[in-house]
Amino acid sequence: MRGVRVAIIGVAAACLVLIAAGSALGPHEPAGLQSDVLSRGLSHWDASWYVGIASVGYWYEPGEQSPVVYFPAYPLAIRALSFIGVNPWVAGSFVTLVCGLAALALFRRWAQHVAAAGFAVWFLALYPFAFYLYGVIYADAFFLVFGVGAFLALERGRPGLSALLGAVATLARPAAPAIVIGLLVRSLELRKGQKLRAIDFVPALAGCGLLAYMLFLGVKFDDPLAFAHAQAAPGWDNAPGWRTWLKVAWFETMFPRVAPLVAVRLGGHALVTLCALALVVPTWKRLGRGYGAYVAVAIGLPALSSHDFQGLGRYVLAAFPLFVTVALLLNERPRLRRAYLAASALLLAVLAAGFGAGGYVA
Repeated sequence: MRGVRVAIIGVAAACLVLIAAGSALGPHEPAGLQSDVLSRGLSHWDASWYVGIASVGYWYEPGEQSPVVYFPAYPLAIRALSFIGVNPWVAGSFVTLVCGLAALALFRRWAQHVAAAGFAVWFLALYPFAFYLYGVIYADAFFLVFGVGAFLALERGRPGLSALLGAVATLARPAAPAIVIGLLVRSLELRKGQKLRAIDFVPALAGCGLLAYMLFLGVKFDDPLAFAHAQAAPGWDNAPGWRTWLKVAWFETMFPRVAPLVAVRLGGHALVTLCALALVVPTWKRLGRGYGAYVAVAIGLPALSSHDFQGLGRYVLAAFPLFVTVALLLNERPRLRRAYLAASALLLAVLAAGFGAGGYVA
């Protein structure tokens, strides 16, 4: 076990080196950052939103891009460190790195508990978008540690703790339907035909994190769904409707001509989304209805609400049971497993360096 921990720390360190190397070659430098290349590399794109929330709080203007789309738990963690004098950019990277490593440790325990899938942690740690777990100022690692923790607590017979951890997860990212449905279905599934008890429904209280944020938005901005409404702002363009649901913008961008890098980016996210959705049924069969339902909602909702699949590769991190499913599917195919992990690690290296250089890999 110690060797696995050291190796995972090595993966994280390698990603940080690659991000710093990409940053040294990239032209972008977010305002307010220190001059070191690693801080710049970890602070692209959405990082400024999170640090802005941690520093000055929320504001909301209907029809404009607003920070309300970013849930508060992660910025609150950054603010907590800022109160003791830590630079908020450094605080954001520190929170991500600690949460990312903790999430991998919890994931390994959870995977061994539900399926004895020893290699599963490597499928997650070397996933091409796993660099978001290694210091990048995004909320994915924060969500993942509490999401995995909620399911692990449930598996160990602690529904109250499961609900509490799940509530923190739903306060970190707009994934409450997946967390609530997954925990509730899994809780009932674990009864295995026995008489249901009131405590079996306690994990559904994980949705209280989302409800708390909606209450805040309703009081402050008179719009409890401001986080959803702001998604339609120009630049994000994720307004609900047939154009979004049918990915009209994706097809208009991809055909008849598109720049090669744009084709790789949007095509790659679309491919990852389709592969993740294809794994819902195997997850349902191998890990149970609860995890199948969780993965279906965790991938299905963002896939439906995104107008061009952008970011879906990163969102797959939230659907962590998929990595156990892949490990189980490749368990009897060691050569294919090694090839898959090698290719995944190579893509991880490329994307980490690309993100550090300011590439919009999301």
